[in-house]
Amino acid sequence: DPQRTAFLLRKQWTLYSVSPLYRFSNAQLRDYARLLSAFIAAEKQKGLAVEVGVELDIKVAVSSLPDLKGSDQDQAAILVQLSSRSPASPKNSEEKLVWLGWFCCVAGDDLSQNVPEDFTCLPLFLANGAESYTSIVGSWFQKTFDCRFRRLAISPLNLSWMAAMWTGCKVEKTASAMELVFSVPRLPQPLDISYAIHPEDAKALWDTVQKTPGEITQEEVDVFMDCLYSHFHRHFKIHLSATKLVKVSTAIASAHCDGIVKFLQSQYLTGVLMLLTELAISQIQ
Repeated sequence: DPQRTAFLLRKQWTLYSVSPLYRFSNAQLRDYARLLSAFIAAEKQKGLAVEVGVELDIKVAVSSLPDLKGSDQDQAAILVQLSSRSPASPKNSEEKLVWLGWFCCVAGDDLSQNVPEDFTCLPLFLANGAESYTSIVGSWFQKTFDCRFRRLAISPLNLSWMAAMWTGCKVEKTASAMELVFSVPRLPQPLDISYAIHPEDAKALWDTVQKTPGEITQEEVDVFMDCLYSHFHRHFKIHLSATKLVKVSTAIASAHCDGIVKFLQSQYLTGVLMLLTELAISQIQ
């Protein structure tokens, strides 16, 4: 449902991989919200205990996002929202959302089938907001469910796959240019090269490279990137193959090697999450 997931679009999300959660229960989300709220308050007061249920300046909501699944075997996504209201604001005033995070597992059947019953598989975690809140929330989940959070980096190889896959997707609205950003190594000062390709040109190139619609091979991705490199070298005499691909931006989504993504099209949200779930699972293993 695009309306229920619209708030996930056009935000910058930082990616983490998460090992299976021990004894996590969807029936206790409200209790988890109260406990996490107390934990945040205690952390903000440098470890002093805070009574559970007391009105706090940070309000926590934990809810389910059942739409974000790739198959019936997947766990429903879990959304964590932190909001606050200034002490000076009237009681009826609207709370301000200060941080968002969500766990999901899209087409993660292989992982789900290989863990004991007491464990819940939500291997991909995405955060938007202050890193201090991400650290506190992550710490609470790790202590409560005996799991482990790790920053999820995206390799140049995976970025090239994303460039090829997303170029081949049809977009109804006028598509933005595909942009590839490369980092030049071994220089005294950082230097990035930005390479923008008209979306129709990129799609036409991909269509000549892809042999079987709906299927992608490593060879096709390599040929696609080599063609782009050759075109760039012909014009600027620079070998992009000697640089490092650090960012891919398309009309579908953008992804940075540091594990930062932005979703731009709701109809391809599940497909992008499927790929990111696969990356998260590979890091856990």
